[in-house]
Amino acid sequence: MAPHRARRRRTRRSGRRTLVYTVVASAVLVGGTAAGAVYVKAQAHDRGSLVSSPSASPGTSSSASAASSPSQEASVEPVTKPTVDRDALLTKAMKAVALEDGAEVSVAVFDIDSGEGAAYGEGAFDTASIVKVDILATLLLQAQDADRHLTATEKTYATAMITNSDNASASALWDIIGQADGLDASNKRFGLTGTSGGDGALWGLTQTTAADQLTLLQQVFGDDSELSEASRTYLQGLMGEIAADQHWGVSAAADGTQWALKNGWLARSSTGLWDINSIGRVTVDGAEYLVATLSNGNTTKAKGISVVEAAAKAAVAAFGSA
Repeated sequence: MAPHRARRRRTRRSGRRTLVYTVVASAVLVGGTAAGAVYVKAQAHDRGSLVSSPSASPGTSSSASAASSPSQEASVEPVTKPTVDRDALLTKAMKAVALEDGAEVSVAVFDIDSGEGAAYGEGAFDTASIVKVDILATLLLQAQDADRHLTATEKTYATAMITNSDNASASALWDIIGQADGLDASNKRFGLTGTSGGDGALWGLTQTTAADQLTLLQQVFGDDSELSEASRTYLQGLMGEIAADQHWGVSAAADGTQWALKNGWLARSSTGLWDINSIGRVTVDGAEYLVATLSNGNTTKAKGISVVEAAAKAAVAAFGSA
């Protein structure tokens, strides 16, 4: 199957924000003040309707005449567009996501065009293989600091780690970046506050939150990033060339092949239950979203995939419904 490649469009500078909620104000300029555009209504007392200002006397402006006329009064009424509670819309949409007893899910979404975001669920989750995006981002940042390019061997590891989710390659790069210490140091610069690298060689047991994964995605796909444009383009490209058997997760919410992602799956040996995660960028009806969805406690891999795909669709629905 031909590799799927996400449409690459540089995002607008939005600042390093984990979740961004904006209030959009609109105003119509009928009369101006030093404070900005406002509505100004002139009303005649005897008729109760909008009227024009009376003709000005010679040497007097019409505006001054209107201000001094006893038959009129002016009122200033700023108009603000009501904000949309995206968190509430996402919570409502998540009611349709079926969870097994004991399973948990968390999702965070960011609308690249509007700069708005929403989140559902709390707590930390095992990363499983989604940490491979963080590992490569750390390697690229370290290479930038050292003013060097990735070696041919590092590139081979990176390609296998992201596109095929190769664990041996991930372990090799985990050692190169300095394991958890290296990851945590880079994440501090990336703005991640709820992520901690796994002990020793256990990179898959790195702990993270959906909000932190959204912050990481903003570093990968946004212009306001610690990563250079070349580093971002490289990582985005690999996330758009995922192996065919891994075309699931947040891509379920996208239009066709307009996505770039990394999935993670891990059966915990102590319980036999599955951690299933998916992060990435999707395009829906021409709009671009960053989506991170994490889950645990799933009895099978298939059921966990169903959960994260439903959560990704719910995340996008929180913007499409209003």
